[in-house]
Amino acid sequence: MKLNTKRTVLVGFAFLSICAFWQMYDNLVPKILTETFGIGESISGIIMAADNVLALFLLPLFGGLSDKCTSKLGRRRPFILYGTLTAVVLMMALPLLTDSYHAAPAAWKSVCFVITLGLLLVTMGTYRSPAVALMPDVTPKPLRSKANAIINLMGTSGGIIYLLLTTFLYKTNSDVYVSYLPLFIIVGIIMLAALAIVMFFVNEPKLVAEQKKYEEAHPEENLTTVTENGEELPKDVKKSLGFILASIALWFIAYNGVSTWFSVYASASWNMSLGQANLCLTIATAGAIVTYIPSGAVASKFGRKKTIRLGSLLLTTAFASAFGYTLVSDQFSPILYVLFTLVGIGWAFINVNSLPMVLEMCKGSEVGKFTGLYYTFSMSAQIATPIVAGWLLENISYKALFPYSAIFAFASFITMAFVKHGDNKVEGKKGLEAFDMDD
Repeated sequence: MKLNTKRTVLVGFAFLSICAFWQMYDNLVPKILTETFGIGESISGIIMAADNVLALFLLPLFGGLSDKCTSKLGRRRPFILYGTLTAVVLMMALPLLTDSYHAAPAAWKSVCFVITLGLLLVTMGTYRSPAVALMPDVTPKPLRSKANAIINLMGTSGGIIYLLLTTFLYKTNSDVYVSYLPLFIIVGIIMLAALAIVMFFVNEPKLVAEQKKYEEAHPEENLTTVTENGEELPKDVKKSLGFILASIALWFIAYNGVSTWFSVYASASWNMSLGQANLCLTIATAGAIVTYIPSGAVASKFGRKKTIRLGSLLLTTAFASAFGYTLVSDQFSPILYVLFTLVGIGWAFINVNSLPMVLEMCKGSEVGKFTGLYYTFSMSAQIATPIVAGWLLENISYKALFPYSAIFAFASFITMAFVKHGDNKVEGKKGLEAFDMDD
């Protein structure tokens, strides 16, 4: 059995679109809130957590709704289509409001910004679970870790495009106001282009039908741990599910604490521009990109659980080392590039294998629901991170950021030890063989 890489890449453009947006949101909105609107880090953290509060309800809701969708476009593509189009329209309003506020500050402009941001977050929540669920819909279970590696590679590519843009467009720090409208326009174009690819080149109904026919012909590859008659998960499986969902929450708290606040941290601590700070995040993303495909092979050989725990250890080591560096120096050093590379590698090991482990514990008809469950815990974790980390930066010290993330990363290493299901052997190829295609 061999993964259809070409098809998986095309499916992954939906996730590329989503990740390009969220990279911009996490990276840029905190700066806009604190530097343009003059909002403190604690309140900004609360605003930044709003998307995750909404996600608690929206992701499982729309994941479940897409499971039941009977559109001619398929179960997932209608949500992707209308969600993306609406999001791009709302997104364009944010920099216009920001520029207008800078030119002539007014309370009503702040209110309009927050309302528009809220509507945008609701819109993004309507199609994330359907977009992610599209991959397992068209991929045999034993190949989902490998397919998820490609999907994450596509998503990370969307993020790194944004980071590279900021690196080149905003090279130096300046006291002069800088408009971020060009970034929003470019990300909007990326999202629309990705949408066009999914709508024109991914025939979802046909691919789903092919997948169902394949599963019927190969029942021995059905690795699900529950029956199709609506029975609850067995007690031991439910326990494993609980621990992996807890682990998901913990490593998202760790990772997003840094990804959300690093640009603000670097500006305040090292007087770095947006582009200079984002070079570190770009390097972390590059480390993830080169690791996504190999991580599938590592999981094939050693198991998903061991691979994820290795990723947690790498995150812990990198964040703890970064904290150690800040204790001995107040100046930025290129040595931090190495640490951010480790962050990217560790994140790839985790991301490629965690969702497939969750989906191994569900039945085929509930892929959207369990995908939503995965994102519910990841997003709920991120409710805490912007608020708590922002409060630590504002009231304790900016140096608290890295140990905060290190502690939670190590906690995820511990909780993963209690996960006993979802670690089925997966098929995978090494090196360039991972890119073999079925036409």
